[in-house]
Amino acid sequence: MNPDPTSPGPAGPGKTTADDASSGAPALATRAWTEMQAFVTSADRRRVLRAELELGPKRAGVLIKLTEGPLTLREIAETADVDPPAATIAVNQFQRRGLVRRDPHPDDNRRKLVHLTDAGLQAAETARRILTAPPPALAVLDADDLATLTRILTTLNSRPAPAVPD
Repeated sequence: MNPDPTSPGPAGPGKTTADDASSGAPALATRAWTEMQAFVTSADRRRVLRAELELGPKRAGVLIKLTEGPLTLREIAETADVDPPAATIAVNQFQRRGLVRRDPHPDDNRRKLVHLTDAGLQAAETARRILTAPPPALAVLDADDLATLTRILTTLNSRPAPAVPD
């Protein structure tokens, strides 16, 4: 087995040797996980989001969620998995950049609804494009490989996560 789990094995990236196969499923699972991490890390979209929109993934996710309709600050905090004061700071920054506006909530004047502006909608669509466009290495795979990869990832994503021991 490759002593450095972050570097390609003796057969090179994406290759399996007879030694890998003979060491069993746990070793292959480790190798698959290492290769998956390396691929996802190399296709990280955070740099592109920051360069094009000056946003991180959570804030981009908030803008994308707002394309579905206005949200309260509490709903934004839940969407971004942050506390309400952090959501308020993010919305203040969005508002200063002209990406959102706040209007009174129709049922409760103490609350505000956050709406996307036209500029915010454009930023959300750019963020969605950046986050969903497949990396070039994935886009060049043939249809059979993509179908197999999709089947495997769908299986992995459909299984409940095991409980984490305390």
